[in-house]
Amino acid sequence: MTDQKPLPWPEAANSPELRERAAKAKVLCVGAGGIGCELLKTLALSGFRDIQVIDLDTIETSNLNRQFLFRTRHVGSSKAAVAAEAVRRFAPQASIRSHQGNVKDTLYGVEFFAGFDLVLNGLDNMEARRHVNRLTLAAGTPLIESGTEGYLGQVTPHVKGYTECYECKPKRVPKTFPVCTIRNTPDKPIHCVVWAKELLFPRLFGRPEDVTDLDEQGTSPGASELGVATAVDAAESPLPNPDAAAATQQSALPGTEASAGPSPDVAAAAAAQAKKDKSFFLRRDREDSTAYARRIFTRVFTHDIQRVLRMEDLWQMREKPQPLDLDALSPAGTANGPEEPSRASVTPEASASVALGFSDAHTKLSLKELAALFLEATRRYLDYRPQEVGSAVFDKEDDLAVDFVAAASNLRGACYGIPPQSVFNAKGMAGNIVHAVATTNALISGLITLEALKLLAGARTACRNTIVLQHVSASRLVYPTATEGPSPSCVVCGTAQLHLSINTATTPLGALVDQVLKKRLALLSPTVSCGNFIYEEGPDLDPDEAAESAAHRTTALAALPGGGIGHGAIVDVGDQAQSFDAQIIVTHRDEWDEEEHPEAFILTGEVPAATADPSGETADKAADGGAEGSDSDLELLGSALAAPPTATTAKAPTAKRSREAETEDKGDETAAPAEKRARTTTPAGCGIGADAGVDDAVELADGIGAPLAAPDDDDLLVLRE
Repeated sequence: MTDQKPLPWPEAANSPELRERAAKAKVLCVGAGGIGCELLKTLALSGFRDIQVIDLDTIETSNLNRQFLFRTRHVGSSKAAVAAEAVRRFAPQASIRSHQGNVKDTLYGVEFFAGFDLVLNGLDNMEARRHVNRLTLAAGTPLIESGTEGYLGQVTPHVKGYTECYECKPKRVPKTFPVCTIRNTPDKPIHCVVWAKELLFPRLFGRPEDVTDLDEQGTSPGASELGVATAVDAAESPLPNPDAAAATQQSALPGTEASAGPSPDVAAAAAAQAKKDKSFFLRRDREDSTAYARRIFTRVFTHDIQRVLRMEDLWQMREKPQPLDLDALSPAGTANGPEEPSRASVTPEASASVALGFSDAHTKLSLKELAALFLEATRRYLDYRPQEVGSAVFDKEDDLAVDFVAAASNLRGACYGIPPQSVFNAKGMAGNIVHAVATTNALISGLITLEALKLLAGARTACRNTIVLQHVSASRLVYPTATEGPSPSCVVCGTAQLHLSINTATTPLGALVDQVLKKRLALLSPTVSCGNFIYEEGPDLDPDEAAESAAHRTTALAALPGGGIGHGAIVDVGDQAQSFDAQIIVTHRDEWDEEEHPEAFILTGEVPAATADPSGETADKAADGGAEGSDSDLELLGSALAAPPTATTAKAPTAKRSREAETEDKGDETAAPAEKRARTTTPAGCGIGADAGVDDAVELADGIGAPLAAPDDDDLLVLRE
């Protein structure tokens, strides 16, 4: 509909011409959750008639308090299908087609997105947002992005070549924690939740062959420094012989001569111990569920705590943890809980909390109650869901899994003197949840529809990035700012190169592909080429090509064919499915601080003119025309793509308007081309597009420009403390 004459805005808002355009427009809604339900309702009641909605999820009971198109009878059904049917009942004139599927499936490619006039996002994760952003750019279809976080919300329109794309500004990445902190020295509730969810739960109920960091592998790098693969408890997991046990224990203590590296005999003993240690978590023959649960409790909350206490250097500046005594909390042969649950009245499908009578998820349980909850949750997995043991994956909608993680994390917290959390709060942390507010979702859906009408009117210059605040700032709760043009440094819609600092001698190609390209850049089927070397993924590869590429995944970057990927290499990466292409300039770096850079790489969007090689000499410019930069340009906290704008003190936000902006409301599309539009309409530091936390919004409301951006809709948000 881009060939239609622009209509003056806001005069056209209620015009017959715009109503006709809305009725004819083909609109795709991505997501049928908190925002998606409100958006479908608002679109249908605003005159849109040709709507399609896609969502992979099914309806959960916890959705019903804010996704008002759903009812109890719909639990387990497709969100997209039920939402479409519900809207058709009160807007029968609208044609609403639903798709239950993953928006990242190849079925929904560039051609699919090119068939729409507008794409409206109501997604709950950054990876899917990036994917949709890239496909809409490739298809040339305008995108309206949105997100809510409690009382906070945001709407941003994105038009190829005219406004910045969703990835023009850096996004915050999920918080990661060093394994040594999670395993040995937690000091926050979130550390314990991560331990319970990511380490203990998969070890007990996940795939037995999978390795987690709970497995005390003495052969892994840094094992001796962390005190892993030491004697867990002689009675439970003895090493092959006492001498090997003593040698392994000695090698694990920092400051001893053996800490520089265990001898071959010690390494062999540690490897044998690691294998035995892993098998400890398997259920033994003829072991009943209660005995198994008690054995695991004693292992992780008693013996493992005693083990870390032997690492004396860890506790010179920290308070020592205290092991738990299960017999004192729940003597063997007694009921699991304060009172024996009435098994006759509790169904096998019930959660551990229900079985024990813990009805209030907001109550903080006592230590005895937590022990009972841990034992009961473990027992119920083994007795009532044995088919899942060996393949279970944590799901925040699974009450039994939540009970287990809440109990385990609080028990571990009790060992380390960390304040307890309610089951409700533990669930929020485990599921990365910021609980949604239905009113915010409704407000955001209205703002999305408003921006959609502006684009259909051809009034692109009237489009606004809009922030919904929790507290009044400059007499406003809803704060609009003018859109900005595409960023020349954007790796997705611009021409920028990326710079990667990594240990090329030890990092395998598979880590580059999985951790950098797939996890950080959100590519689906990446290709990597450097010199004569090519690595490819994708459904179009024949078996021989796929096998050839897969064979190189374990090869260190510097050792790859064709000269390898070493210091100063220029690597071309791409993803045909996403129409993504970029160059990565590689800098070799030998050592990494696990606390500061747990991922062991730094990826930035700025390319320095010269980089220092490992010997300390200066290398040639990485690429022609590269701007000079300093080492600080490469250092990014948390290995983000680019540092978020630094918060700067400012007066209460005020909207400054350029001369071009003064003509926006008249609908003149030529008044402000992208390269000439003023960027002074956004307060300093108030960049739209980076994931924001509650603290950011509070700072903004107080008149401090902090980076605020599209947080996740629904319940899934990047975890913040």
